[in-house]
Amino acid sequence: MVEADQVLDCSGLNCPLPVLKTKKAVDAMQPGQILKMISTDPGSQNDITAWCKRTNNELLESATEGGKFIFTIKKS
Repeated sequence: MVEADQVLDCSGLNCPLPVLKTKKAVDAMQPGQILKMISTDPGSQNDITAWCKRTNNELLESATEGGKFIFTIKKS
């Protein structure tokens, strides 16, 4: 598992808030830094994957643990 520079817990938030909060957090980071985002919204699986592709940020890992979706994103 990759060590995150920042953790963003979006549990309980529904679309589009997890993506919007992820964008805001990543925008404030330096290139190469890692964000771990936690969500309970099933839609975030597709949303975060698409957002990473669209913004050229790297989705390092996507996992599900105990009903939570965990994304590890590297800022490009």
